[in-house]
Amino acid sequence: MLMNAVINLKQQILACHLCQADLPLPAKPIVQLSQHSKILIAGQAPGIKAHEKGLPFHDASGKRLRDWLGVTEEQFYDDRLFAILPMGFCFPGTIIRNGKKSGDKPPMAQCAKTWRASVLKELNHVELTIILGQYAIDYHLTHAQAKTNAQPKKLSVTDAVMNWQEYWPENIVLPHPSPRNNIWIKRHPQFETDILPVLKQRVSEILSP
Repeated sequence: MLMNAVINLKQQILACHLCQADLPLPAKPIVQLSQHSKILIAGQAPGIKAHEKGLPFHDASGKRLRDWLGVTEEQFYDDRLFAILPMGFCFPGTIIRNGKKSGDKPPMAQCAKTWRASVLKELNHVELTIILGQYAIDYHLTHAQAKTNAQPKKLSVTDAVMNWQEYWPENIVLPHPSPRNNIWIKRHPQFETDILPVLKQRVSEILSP
C-alpha cells in the first residue's frame, strides 16, 4: 500500500468535525505526525493562537518547550523528528470566571476516544513520549497501568514530574511550559537543575543521525 497508515489517519483527523456542535469556533484539528516520528509530544489541546496560526506551540509556551528540549524551531516542526498529538485536536474554548478569562476548557474527550489508540499504534519509531498536562497523564500513564493489570493510581502533574525516573526513558512528564506555571517552576528548582539536563541529552541522542 503506497499510502501509509499514518498519512491516512492524519488526513482523516484533519477532516474531522465530530465535535463541531460543542466547539466555540469552526473545527480545525491541529496535529503533526509521520511514520518516521521519533519523539511524541502528548499535550492538552491547541490554544487560540495555535488555532489562528494552524501551528502547534507557536507561542511563548512553544519557545520555552523548545528550550527545555534543546531543539531549534526547524527541528521541532519536522514531523520526521517530532509527532505532536494533543489529547484534543481543536481549540476547546476559554473558561470564563467572574467575567475574566481563566485558561482554556478541557480537551474534547471524543478526540482520544475516536483517534488516539489508532494513531499511537502506527507510530512505531517513537522512542520518547513527552507528556504535558493532567489529561495526557491520565491517558498515557494511568491508562497504561490499567492495561498491565496494575492497580491504577491517579497521578498529579507534580508527582509525575518529580518521580520522573519511574517512567524513564520511554516517558517523561513535564509541567506545561505556559508562563502560567512560572510559580511552579520556581517552587521546584530541581526540575531545571536535575531533570532538564538529562532530558536534553536524551533528546539529542534520539535526534542524532
